[in-house]
Amino acid sequence: MKRLLSFVTMLVFIGILTACAGNEGASTNPSDNDSSKSDFPTQPISVIVSYDAGGGTDITARTLTPYLEKELGVPVNVINQPGGSGWVGWTTLANAKPDGYTIGYLNSPNIAGGLVNPSVKRDVNLDSFEVLGNHVADPGVIAIRTDEDRFTNLEELIEYAKKNKLKTNGSGVASDEHLVSLMMNKKLGTNIEAVQFEGTANSSTAFLGGHIDILVTSAGEAYNLHNSEQLKVIGVAAKEKSAFLPDVPTFEEAGYEGVYSQATRGLAAPKGVDPEKIKILQAALEKAINNAEHIKKMEKTGTQVSYATSEEYRKMLEQDIKDITDLKDLLGW
Repeated sequence: MKRLLSFVTMLVFIGILTACAGNEGASTNPSDNDSSKSDFPTQPISVIVSYDAGGGTDITARTLTPYLEKELGVPVNVINQPGGSGWVGWTTLANAKPDGYTIGYLNSPNIAGGLVNPSVKRDVNLDSFEVLGNHVADPGVIAIRTDEDRFTNLEELIEYAKKNKLKTNGSGVASDEHLVSLMMNKKLGTNIEAVQFEGTANSSTAFLGGHIDILVTSAGEAYNLHNSEQLKVIGVAAKEKSAFLPDVPTFEEAGYEGVYSQATRGLAAPKGVDPEKIKILQAALEKAINNAEHIKKMEKTGTQVSYATSEEYRKMLEQDIKDITDLKDLLGW
């Protein structure tokens, strides 16, 4: 009987040793064994910009990426994919592999207008993206050439455009530039026709070359050209003046109400990225965007950093969609 007990005891002991050996080195924390969460990111991240190199969004992205690299510990590369008034890049972003290694900029109200437009059947909608946070908010401005002799200020421009046809720029139907000219026509009685261009770089070149009469753009994109006297900003389409163009009146200050425009540029990932990776990206973006050195560099370009959380940014995009839906009559939709 004693021998039997000893034998059983020995078997139990061996079983315990075997179990311990099998579990040796195993983590008690399940997340420690999930490299997709704990090690992310381990390779370069691509940032899709849906417009040409040299434009406002491109400059914005390239100013931010060094600080984002610092937070994530991997290279962050800007990939320009212009075309389709932004939709080539946005569609690529929405259809990208949801592994966290491809993110991109959403430009609104441009993307909002494309989502509202009933004539375009898109497979992409706002739910195709996992928004990460907003980077900048840029008021719209209207500019003239420095050698322009038909009008020299906003009042003269509006009075001239009431009697004469002028050409300006857009970056797609219902883009922020296009909406400004439509609002001016409806609210102020002007006769301004928008010619659509792919990105700010192309529209600025056409404007400076005399192919269009006036330029509608953002304060950030006009800032350096204004300061170097390559063009003259004569009006800000916002409720408050731009801090970077303090001497330029708003439309409202000049006596013209109802012409407002603000371009936002935020970042998003394709839908379906692991929530833990989304949290890592969101945290890195918040730190990078709010980095004091980054903010100073952005100020030099005349671009106002306006960080918003993913929840706040989502609401901003939803509001843009609502606002453009309310302007369907202006767009002929």
